[in-house]
Amino acid sequence: MDRHQSGINRVVNFSAGPAAVPLPVLEQAAAEMLDWHGSGMSVMEMSHRGKEFISIAEEAESDLRALLAVPSNYRILFLQGGAILQNAAVPLNLLRGRHTADYVNTGEWSKKSIKEATKYCTVNVAASSEDRNFTYVPPQERWKLSKDAGYVHVCTNETIGGVEYQWTPDLSELRGEAPLVADMSSHILSRPVEVSKFGLIYAGAQKNMGTAGLTVVIVRDDLIGHALHVTPSVMDYKQQADAGWMFNTPSTYSVYIAGLVFKWLKSQGGLAAIEQMNIAKAKLLYDCIDDSGFYVNPVDKADRSRMNVPFRLKDEKLDEEFLKAAKAAGMVQLKGHRAVGGMRASIYNAMPVEGVERLVSLMREFEAKRG
Repeated sequence: MDRHQSGINRVVNFSAGPAAVPLPVLEQAAAEMLDWHGSGMSVMEMSHRGKEFISIAEEAESDLRALLAVPSNYRILFLQGGAILQNAAVPLNLLRGRHTADYVNTGEWSKKSIKEATKYCTVNVAASSEDRNFTYVPPQERWKLSKDAGYVHVCTNETIGGVEYQWTPDLSELRGEAPLVADMSSHILSRPVEVSKFGLIYAGAQKNMGTAGLTVVIVRDDLIGHALHVTPSVMDYKQQADAGWMFNTPSTYSVYIAGLVFKWLKSQGGLAAIEQMNIAKAKLLYDCIDDSGFYVNPVDKADRSRMNVPFRLKDEKLDEEFLKAAKAAGMVQLKGHRAVGGMRASIYNAMPVEGVERLVSLMREFEAKRG
């Protein structure tokens, strides 16, 4: 990554979200800022009902469906409110007369989902990794599922703790009637996904899909139309689906940026190709940590996130010195979440391998100096 490309001082941004956006996407958005395709308007000025934005929206939805190979019996909704809003929308829409939902607790974002769902139903924590400070994914054979749950909820990548499912839960034999629901906010589009194994997938866009303000929901047709009568209209999947996800004014510019990201991903070879890039980046960083006596990652190796890599210096008194050294070298947003401390490098799709190489080089230099 050239910090001085086009005369602009660009840092290596390890932010967990809002996160780095692919440079070609930013450059195209900048070129089209004042006049999108000869319309004489910026995208942010367009009516969401106008033909110009409708074409942007339809193309973005089509490209996302192609990237994820979304089956035809699933609807894609471009909504607002973040994953936090979906923590309420999911039980409001998917309980379907049942009074219990199953949740697997793997960290801070799972806990937020569980806390919100308790307002609408009885939550059965089917499995939890709290016994080891959320450093692993509970194997499915240990899950204690309810007999009549409305759905089973997982957070497939914990942004804060750096724990990721490297496998897809299979409920086909155990709980055929309870759909699998996944918060994929921090690793969606980082790898291929077998969408048909999920009843519903939701994700905030600000990590791997673009900018804050957009939330993507991918929901199976038969799960639409069962919202509780108290569900706010804007959170009712049927009303949103019937309105082409434009029940209210959508986050138009965020949809536009996401559409550019989808095209960038296609130009990289799609999700199979981007997965290989992400595997290589994660290996570089984890190898540096594991080969060191100076840095520590607490997560079980089988469950380590490719997207969010938390690590600690054995001497926490050196944290600030490390962060200052990183900033001086043009690397920012490496401070760990306040809930866990330490450091965290988020290496989403937009992070080039050169950015990870620079971080690894700094880590080795810092260890040689202060280890």
